[in-house]
Parts: sequence; structure tokens; C-alpha cells
Amino acid sequence: MTAAKPTQAAKFAPEPVADGRARCGWAKLTNPLYVHYHDAEWGVPEHDERALFEKLVLDGHQAGLSWETILNKRENYRRAFDGFAIEKVARYTPARIERLLLDAGLVRNRQKMTSAVTNARAFLQVQEQFGTFDKFLWAYVDGTPVQNQHATLGHIQPCTELSDALSKELSRRGFKFVGSTIVYAYMQAVGMVNDHLTSCFRCEPVRKLGLRRRRA
Repeated sequence: MTAAKPTQAAKFAPEPVADGRARCGWAKLTNPLYVHYHDAEWGVPEHDERALFEKLVLDGHQAGLSWETILNKRENYRRAFDGFAIEKVARYTPARIERLLLDAGLVRNRQKMTSAVTNARAFLQVQEQFGTFDKFLWAYVDGTPVQNQHATLGHIQPCTELSDALSKELSRRGFKFVGSTIVYAYMQAVGMVNDHLTSCFRCEPVRKLGLRRRRA
């Protein structure tokens, strides 16, 4: 019997990852962007200023939405926000924000869009005071990632006393969309916290990356 031809949608549907490696349950295996983010970025200690700013903006724009929505729009954000060049974003005018709000490739929320510019300016002020935003941020964990050992997703808290403290300080410095839950997600994203499940193949490699940074 001749097999039926696949539909156009099925032909281009992403194939689920089936490499035999256990991953955290939140990683959507049918989305290659999601898999790559989980495998290569999430929990990895980040110290690049541009990348720290990018993830701060993206986590803020995720509020009320799924992370997959933001990942799918990430390249649009990089294009629209000049590669997240902090100095450039800090100079965006109200007219530039209006143009961004017309971009269907972004989350078109006025408060979130304005917060990206506000946060760029606050980011620069932190850099001026501390030398780098990295020094300010990582001081909250003494330069060493918190290594959690969670067996299930249910054990991971949406925020902690540490994220509460960082959220409060960021707010005091004028940052927007930095509630404790958003800040904790940010801490996970930039590797200040390793919340890969103990069953996940990335848990131990990410832990070693944190130890390497401490020895350096």
C-alpha cells in the first residue's frame, strides 16, 4: 500500500527531540529554539553586559506570556532593539517607541516597550557606579551560582528571599518589570541559580561551570 503524502503543515512540523537525554520537564521538545535554550543557555553563568541586558528585557516582556512566545520572537527583538546595544536603547525617543509598537514581531505592550528604554538607562547608571552591571548582579551570590538539587519541577519555587532582595534593589534603582518572580526567572536564565532537575543531563555540566568560575 502506498503511503499517503504528508500535508504541507506536517511536512514542515518540527520533529520532537529523541536523543535519549533526560531534560527538565518545561523544555518543549518539539520546538528547536526551546531545546537549544534549555541545552545551551539556561543556567549557564552569564557575564556579558549585552547579554545580561537582553535577558533582562526579554524576561520583563515575558510577564503574563509563555517563554516560548518570547523565544519565537527573540530574533525580532534583536533586530528591533539594535542587538540590545545598551547605549542605543537608552537613547530611544518616544517616536522610536511608537514605531516599535507597530512591529508585529514584538510584544506590542506600551508599558513593556517603555520599560526597555527605562531599564537601559538604569543599567547604564549601575555600570557607572559599579564598573559593570555584572559586578553589581553577581555580588548577590558572591560570584558563585546557587546549586539547587530539585528532583521535580514542583520543588522549584517561583521566587526566593534572594530574588525578593534583588527585585527590591532593582526597583529602587528605577528598573521596571522586575518583580520577584520575574527576577528569579532572570537569575535562572543568567546562571545565578542552577535549577536544572537532578535527572536532567545538563544539571551536572552546569554545576561544573559554576565551580570553574569560582576557581577562576
